[in-house]
Amino acid sequence: MRDDEDRPRTVTAHEIGQRLDALSVEDLAARIVLLRQEIERLEEARQAKVAALGAADAFFKR
Repeated sequence: MRDDEDRPRTVTAHEIGQRLDALSVEDLAARIVLLRQEIERLEEARQAKVAALGAADAFFKR
């Protein structure tokens, strides 16, 4: 067993455009999960803003 296998892994945020060749298969899978969660969060924020803009538009058109 290698010494680095005993150390806990630290999950770092993904940086757009970063080199991927040093990441393990497990690290890549973790990044994919992280990015999918972030996409979902962004889509929810976008939907909330669209709804707010629609409500404001409807209010001020009266």
